[in-house]
Amino acid sequence: MRIAIASDHAATDLKASLAEWLMDEGHEVADLGPDEGESVDYPDYGYKLAEVVADGTAQYGIALCGSGIGISISVNRHPALRCALVSEPLSAALAREHNNANCIALGARLTGIEMAKSCVATFLNTEFADEGDPAGRHQRRVAKLGNPPTSPDHIETHQ
Repeated sequence: MRIAIASDHAATDLKASLAEWLMDEGHEVADLGPDEGESVDYPDYGYKLAEVVADGTAQYGIALCGSGIGISISVNRHPALRCALVSEPLSAALAREHNNANCIALGARLTGIEMAKSCVATFLNTEFADEGDPAGRHQRRVAKLGNPPTSPDHIETHQ
């Protein structure tokens, strides 16, 4: 699998550990930076990660910052990206299974390396529930994520 990984300065150690582990697991990993010691702005790296996943260079992305919140917000600015901030394996599985997330975000100050590995492994090994079913209930909802309505009173109900 081709995986891109990016962080801010608070998560360079976690990024390096995850990248090394992923390569040991047989994945291709594109480390989008930054290098250790540089103080950077997480949106720059979130946007860079989103572009690489959106254009197909990488199948999935891993976004890291101190809390995971800021970089996940920046990744989600791209309409083709669905980045889920997770802290344990169940949310990582549900992000893939129900939301077809193509990026995972973790907080380096909140998540240890073993938990981060568990989250990433679960994320990468979980299939989207509606894979191959364009009429599936999850697919219908996921399609709306990249196309917000122009009218605020556009709400559908389903039986």
